[in-house]
Amino acid sequence: MQATMQAAFLPGNSTVELRTLEVPSPQHGEVLLRVKASTICGSDIRCIYHEHLGKGPEGYQGVIAGHEPCGQIVEAGPGCRRFRVGDRVIVYHISGCGVCNDCRRGYMISCSSETYRRAYGWQRDGAMAEYMVAEEKDLIALPDQLSYADGAQVACGFGTVYEGLEKIGISGNDAVLITGLGPVGLAAAALSRKLGAQKIIGIDVLEERLELARKLGLCDETLAAGPDNVSEVKALTGGFGAERAVECSANAAARATAVRATRKWGKIVLIGEGGSLQLNPSPDLIHDQKTIYGSWVTSIWLMEELVERLVRWNLHPADIITHRFTLSRVADAYALMASGKCGKVAVCFDDELQAR
Repeated sequence: MQATMQAAFLPGNSTVELRTLEVPSPQHGEVLLRVKASTICGSDIRCIYHEHLGKGPEGYQGVIAGHEPCGQIVEAGPGCRRFRVGDRVIVYHISGCGVCNDCRRGYMISCSSETYRRAYGWQRDGAMAEYMVAEEKDLIALPDQLSYADGAQVACGFGTVYEGLEKIGISGNDAVLITGLGPVGLAAAALSRKLGAQKIIGIDVLEERLELARKLGLCDETLAAGPDNVSEVKALTGGFGAERAVECSANAAARATAVRATRKWGKIVLIGEGGSLQLNPSPDLIHDQKTIYGSWVTSIWLMEELVERLVRWNLHPADIITHRFTLSRVADAYALMASGKCGKVAVCFDDELQAR
């Protein structure tokens, strides 16, 4: 194995720094992965790339970037119990203490330990590198039917959405409204389709994203973001509004639309991070008996369930990737993702770079 590797860091000024480092060695209960695909999350742009804004769980500590990893084990440290060299794996992107109440529920995202909760690409070295170390307890097996690019999007992208959809429930009874058609919104549309949604309506401010949703066949109707969106959604749903709404934009106006365009007794899940929300509780929620859920990432067991469902449904998250880059062009990858004029952006290695 090579002795050194290239790795990307985010200094917080809309640039990316590539550095040459020694390939790390796995310690007890850890594995070394050859990274095959590493996708870029909107939170990387929002809290790290432009400026280091995050605090606490979103505080970037100058580590190797990238928290959406998928790769192959090339070395296993002592004490590993399940995974072996050669295994294809996805990494749940937060490593928790393992013993707090949230970790024992599988929600390491909500780990309450200030000492041991460390997210890959935020507080510990992540996946924008040729190799990375991960704890065995954070791994999920990647089935042969899924590519590494599929797997890279499971944890923070499709997994986050799957958790939110499970909270509100999606069935053939439902028209689903999705506000924000970035990669998370596209994932919401793809999963809603497989869960049986009767009609899927997508809203976004960028024509490029609306066009991608139409091209992939993920939305039955697409609407340009604007002041008439509530009435437009109601017109598309017999005057009632959508039974379910999935808010992925973090935009205040879009959030208000998601709530107001949901019909009586409907359910709304807020997934998009940041921003604000202004509502009139009585007319917007109480009188129409609506329920709002907040949903933050997912649990490792539900993520494992999602992987099984993706195979069963023949659903490939890589379909929403519009651009793949080599690690040497990682700066271009982040700049494109920051523009918003794309689907998912991935940094890929080996055979995954040519895959389509």
